[in-house]
Amino acid sequence: MAATAATQIGDRLSGSSLTPIAEAPVGGFSLAGPSAHPDPTTHAYRQDLADIALAGTVIASHYVEPLECHLRRAATLHAAPSDDSEQLGELEAGASVRILDKRGGWAWGYAGGLVGYVPAAALTA
Repeated sequence: MAATAATQIGDRLSGSSLTPIAEAPVGGFSLAGPSAHPDPTTHAYRQDLADIALAGTVIASHYVEPLECHLRRAATLHAAPSDDSEQLGELEAGASVRILDKRGGWAWGYAGGLVGYVPAAALTA
């Protein structure tokens, strides 16, 4: 029987190009209830970006490896990129910050065991 342009999971074919589906289990995927997401206060993920260590656990548009930086001066860790947002903690000068994203004057990543935002100007180059 000739393959059609429709997806045929059982035959491990996909789309009009009839490309084999990489690493899909025979018979498809089992869907058994809601997904359990890791705690977002300690695991860095958003819809647009996530820590590469979370690939396969959360869905994001892009995955990145955190970049190790240090604070040149003491800074406050915030829940959002705003001085008016919830303060999650105070970080000392020299503290390690593992950054996943930097824009608009803020850096997002891990610091002090939590995920949050620090002013980008507080980071070493």
